[in-house]
Amino acid sequence: MSNLKETLLKQCEAFINKRLQNVQQNIAEVEFALTSETKNTAGDKHETGRAMLQLEREKYGQQLSEINQLKLAFSKINITKISEVVCLGSLVYTSQANYFIAISAGELQTTNFKAYAIAPNTPIGKLLIGKKQGETVIFRGEEITLLQVV
Repeated sequence: MSNLKETLLKQCEAFINKRLQNVQQNIAEVEFALTSETKNTAGDKHETGRAMLQLEREKYGQQLSEINQLKLAFSKINITKISEVVCLGSLVYTSQANYFIAISAGELQTTNFKAYAIAPNTPIGKLLIGKKQGETVIFRGEEITLLQVV
């Protein structure tokens, strides 16, 4: 069981690293465009282009900040902790789907297993946190029973 949680954790880490790599690449491209843009005779056009690039750089800077916060939250996940109550790092089997309480990384798959990586502050995460095996929650009008908490 802990092997499965370890695999899911590695997939979450890969998700974060891929996002980080994409944002860093985008920042590098914008930086290059800003430094390589030369002033031409159409001054207003040049200034508009620089302003657009500055906005892009700010947007990517914000995304970088979000990824750093995600990495911080990720560093707090302890998959070895054994708890009967759903908490950060829990793998929750329900009547609807399987959930790995970690970060919002979407669907994770292994050869014969599928789970959704969700953050504890997501709507479904908030409902599951603190619950035990056998309890039910109502999400989007559907009753979901917790079958097992690992």
